[in-house]
Amino acid sequence: MSLSLVHSRALLGLDARPVCVEVHLANGLPSFTLVGLAETEVKEARERVRSAIQNTGLEFPSNKRIIVNLAPADLPKDSGRFDLPIALGILAASGQLDAKKMQGFEFAGELSLGGDLRPVRGALAMSLAISSSARKTGQLPRLVLPESSAQEAALVPDAEIYKAHHLLDVVRQFLPGDAVPDVLDGWSRVHATAQLPQARYADMADVKGQAAARRALEIAAAGGHSVLMMGAPGSGKSMLAQRFAGLLPAMTTAEALESAAVASLVGRFSLDQWSVRPTCSPHHTASAVALVGGGSPPRPGEISLAHRGVLFLDELPEFPRAALEALREPLESGTITISRAAHRAEFPARFQLVAAMNPCPCGYLGSSLRACRCSPDQVSRYQGKLSGPLLDRIDLHVEVGALAADELINTPPGENTQAIRVRASAARERAMQRQGTTNQALDGQAIDDQCRLDDAAAKFLNTAAARLGWSGRSIHRCLKVARTIADLAGADKVLVTHVAESVQYRRALKAAH
Repeated sequence: MSLSLVHSRALLGLDARPVCVEVHLANGLPSFTLVGLAETEVKEARERVRSAIQNTGLEFPSNKRIIVNLAPADLPKDSGRFDLPIALGILAASGQLDAKKMQGFEFAGELSLGGDLRPVRGALAMSLAISSSARKTGQLPRLVLPESSAQEAALVPDAEIYKAHHLLDVVRQFLPGDAVPDVLDGWSRVHATAQLPQARYADMADVKGQAAARRALEIAAAGGHSVLMMGAPGSGKSMLAQRFAGLLPAMTTAEALESAAVASLVGRFSLDQWSVRPTCSPHHTASAVALVGGGSPPRPGEISLAHRGVLFLDELPEFPRAALEALREPLESGTITISRAAHRAEFPARFQLVAAMNPCPCGYLGSSLRACRCSPDQVSRYQGKLSGPLLDRIDLHVEVGALAADELINTPPGENTQAIRVRASAARERAMQRQGTTNQALDGQAIDDQCRLDDAAAKFLNTAAARLGWSGRSIHRCLKVARTIADLAGADKVLVTHVAESVQYRRALKAAH
């Protein structure tokens, strides 16, 4: 009898939990049994591992009873990430590898039938989990991954990551005996890329006119606010939204790692997107599960993939009602918790919502270029698809007017992204120094402390709120936007002019009626 232990990681949400791959070889009827709450793709590793070992010239113990246990048994395991540790465990249990040399290493990788290593999802999440564990224990395990996954995992500071192209590249490092193996081209330590690409975004200068919408997006970028743009088809709503991410401050390393780790869970991360704030634009037929995440085991949805970036929802009223209502909690909390009968996972969802809609079914209500053909009842039903509680959670409502042909041709290019970002970043930094958070994140007593109004401003806000029938949440949202406008103006106090401008950004739907 022979037993070997090889260490790996399983993903549960954004958490990469330790897994011990236990391999036991015994006499008896030849068999290959895999246990430990493994999904179908993990169970299929039996055939991949067998073929990979045999096709690389190594000995597969076909005359033995092989039992592979993925412990802990109550943790779900999915994907082909366990192919490599299972293969190494079999080779170590059969005496072809030195199990002691593998101590202090963790392995993940999918095997081809010929023994080549293929990338796995969540490599960055695994590296982050190992780094976090090392800070508590003082021991930093070394992680062995396929090449492209290793490049991704090496972005974590101080991570010790090794890449391999083929099963043999790994095997030769752990052969029995005292000889130190030659470092092959396929096996080496991977360091963080020295020259990562600079984040690039589409330029706001491409947008002509639309001064009100550009101003609203600048306020949103400065304070972390959500935006709803309403206007006729072709007025530039999508063009503005696709350029919004460029107005946000540059990502910190911690934010870039958080965003990249979530993208890594679904295989969307690439090095050329490092430190680029994501803009996710799901189609309006997307379900609630597609937006918030789900499945078994749970995977992130579009709102988590937009973490630290922008979630752009075009044709907002056309989204299913359940999908829109699912946005309400993460807009407030910045996280989304997905609970299933056997699993529970929490994903970050601190995104900025930019939504766009037409004012009516035909799209031309209030347009000076084309007459609207919708009845008042059609307009009311169309706008009524958006619930009051959801609209309450959107800070800025702005109308985007369509430009006539001569205006579109003769209007010079607008202000570029860089100039707007400088102002927005300065205002956000002012808020961070004052209160330690963005204005949008102010809550409870902090709103009263940071958004104090003089008598004139308070009277103006009370009158506006009464006439417009605002809820308490709407008033608080208005105050936070006014605080951001004051920060953009470099003012210490929130004045009547700041409140008046803030009020204008919550009247678009009222005006359309």
